[in-house]
Amino acid sequence: MNKPLVGAFLAALLLGAGAAPVAAADPAGSANRAPAEAAPQAPYAAPAVAAKAVKAAKGPKAVNFAGTVALSNCSGSVVRSPDSAPTDPALVLSNGHCMESGFPGPGEVVVDQPSSRTFTLLNASGRGVGTLRASKIAYGTMTDTDLSLYQLTTTYRQIEAKHGIRALELDTAHPVAGTAITVASAYWKRTYSCAVDGFAHLLKEGRWTWKDSVRYTPECRTIGGTSGSPVIDDATGKVVAVNNTGNESGQECTDNNPCEVDENGEVTVREGINYAQQTYNMVPCIGSGSRIDLDREGCGLPRP
Repeated sequence: MNKPLVGAFLAALLLGAGAAPVAAADPAGSANRAPAEAAPQAPYAAPAVAAKAVKAAKGPKAVNFAGTVALSNCSGSVVRSPDSAPTDPALVLSNGHCMESGFPGPGEVVVDQPSSRTFTLLNASGRGVGTLRASKIAYGTMTDTDLSLYQLTTTYRQIEAKHGIRALELDTAHPVAGTAITVASAYWKRTYSCAVDGFAHLLKEGRWTWKDSVRYTPECRTIGGTSGSPVIDDATGKVVAVNNTGNESGQECTDNNPCEVDENGEVTVREGINYAQQTYNMVPCIGSGSRIDLDREGCGLPRP
């Protein structure tokens, strides 16, 4: 995984401090990737993909940090479904492996677990403008996907009225190979721009297996602390996935070295390539009042 980082750097994030953070210990006990200035990764000869206007390192002007949030150890974003009401409690999207309760085991699904976790809300330029607080972990898992959804104590309308920031909208459609995307990390106040290279039928990392994962083209060299960042379609501004992992050293199917497994069981290792988990299949799970209802028609999230 693009490993979560502990909160030594959080104070520097609050309300816009711009100093680059130092490396922090991984709560899971393994060494982190280098922070802001990551060591060059081995090149990967990606298959030819007609990427739609892959942008320069700082990303397109249309994609910025507004609506992203910094966690103590990861990145995230305030998100809404197309049907969310302004009076609904807001939701924060991040990774399952970023939850304060630790990595969920294979087959484990967390639903409606109390939480008072805080998040630093960023504006378009990447400045912290306030603190949001969770009331609960509405949903979290690392089975089939790697995501967490926190329900906040404030509504979408209250966040917009106080901070002038609207939640990012979740796309309802499966992403398409070649789509230009931006990964926006609030933890590092840094964006990564590339394209959707394709999809991994199964992505295996250590004890976990994820389905239909998004594979980036090599330009998105995400690092520890970018976990949970929204993956944004440059053309629409909608969230199509949540950033979660990458193969760091070319190992096969080990922690921090996911491998791809196709429909025939053939394993492929792509050193230096990073991945995200799609989010379109969770949109039907979001009901009125931001309630996560796993029995709703079309909901594609694993159940407890």
